[in-house]
Amino acid sequence: MGRSAVSGDTKELFKKLKDIDEIKGTRKPRNLKAQLRPYQEQGFHWLWFLHEIGSGGVLADDMGLGKTVQTLALLLAVKNEDAKIEGKRKPFKALIVAPTSVVTNWLREMEKFAPSLRHALWHGAERRERQDELEDADVVVTSYALLRRDEEMLKEIDWRYVILDEAQQIKNPLSATARAAKRLRADRRLALSGTPIENRLSEIWSIFDFVSPGLLGPLDKFEERYSRPIDAGDKAAAERLRATIHAFILRRTKAEVARDLPEKIETDQFCELTGEQAALYAAVLKEVRAQVMGEVERHGLARSHIQILAGLTRLRQAACDPRLLGLPREFTDEDSGKLVALRELVQTSIAGGHRVLVFSQFVSMLQLVKRAMDEDRVGYEYLDGSTKDRAARVENFQSDDGPPVFLISLKAGGSGLNLTAADTVIHFDPWWNPAVEDQATDRAHRIGQTKVVTTYRLIAKGTIEEKILELAEKKRELVGAVLAEDMGGAKKLTKADLEDLFKSED
Repeated sequence: MGRSAVSGDTKELFKKLKDIDEIKGTRKPRNLKAQLRPYQEQGFHWLWFLHEIGSGGVLADDMGLGKTVQTLALLLAVKNEDAKIEGKRKPFKALIVAPTSVVTNWLREMEKFAPSLRHALWHGAERRERQDELEDADVVVTSYALLRRDEEMLKEIDWRYVILDEAQQIKNPLSATARAAKRLRADRRLALSGTPIENRLSEIWSIFDFVSPGLLGPLDKFEERYSRPIDAGDKAAAERLRATIHAFILRRTKAEVARDLPEKIETDQFCELTGEQAALYAAVLKEVRAQVMGEVERHGLARSHIQILAGLTRLRQAACDPRLLGLPREFTDEDSGKLVALRELVQTSIAGGHRVLVFSQFVSMLQLVKRAMDEDRVGYEYLDGSTKDRAARVENFQSDDGPPVFLISLKAGGSGLNLTAADTVIHFDPWWNPAVEDQATDRAHRIGQTKVVTTYRLIAKGTIEEKILELAEKKRELVGAVLAEDMGGAKKLTKADLEDLFKSED
């Protein structure tokens, strides 16, 4: 890789960067199927400017502000520009490295916003048998775990761009992950992170050592010139560091761009089943399908609602966490793709200064989440139907020095609470009655809330949850109807709907 424009004529580079706020950039690519908000358009122009001057950068926008779509706009623009150059020595090829829990989301966002980018997922036990897929892809998406494991193969490819999502994953410069990322060959490098500094200044050094090697000098010199003086309260050293990195890092908070945002940002985050969960889910699906469809054949749809609901509930439990099924087998936190995703999302939220409500319809799931929060040393409040001192729990969370997380059962806390201290809501197991879900979200998104509220729905990919989401899109009247609380949408299902819901993906 050309190490960075910084290692060339530094004075000329800084002259170009002097008027960073006046950057006009290039036109939004026509093949981007998204309407960029004004601040996203500005972010795209900034990314294009860094591309033009040959530098790497850190897009550090707050979570929920659309770092993904801004990045896809850049990749489309670069690919389109490369296509115009005669005799281009190599095809456009970019690598995106992301936490396992968000790898799937990159693929979905590409399908939605940038369908002209041919993409491949480097993932799974049989990935080496699909190595030819990498040859045809414009963009390859993989996880940090596989970056470490398959470094020798990935560093043989001459990438146009390497992009690290949630780049705080390389905050420890001595880690195997950071070293593997820095050994990749690429013309340009980009880091995405809503929390580029979590605990110590060496974290920002490590990220910049990836995107613009040499900009901040060797680590020991950085510690001597910046870290130790700044830790000791030296404001001049802090200003010097700010001035050095200012042009190469773009950070916008929700508060700064609030006028460009809706009052509520809603995101579906798809999670892969992990560990033994996928095989178990397939077995439960087969069993439930036989039971439910057999019941419908014998007694008809109208008299089978209890069995249908019981079957749907078992599948939902398997999609959330195998331990909810009460089987005589040992499972761990790693056997729940959603729990892995939740922990990462909570950590990122807290590091970004956000406070979080986590809702689940299963109290047993909340107990597992509670234990995970204890392991992660995350402070929380807890409320379910057995909680006696509801008002005290709410008051403690709402206080300025209250814990960052509130775990709430949907039935016990979906109404009657004012939790405006939170600006992030996570639905661990969304279901098909949006009115109940909205009522829970409105614990935070209500009068007295001064921040934009971001809502995440965690959806297990390839499960009943994804099927229900698709069904809701096709049959809005199903979810729009006034539904009995316990039966949910089951009363409105047809036999064809059931066939589709219980159909195996094989």
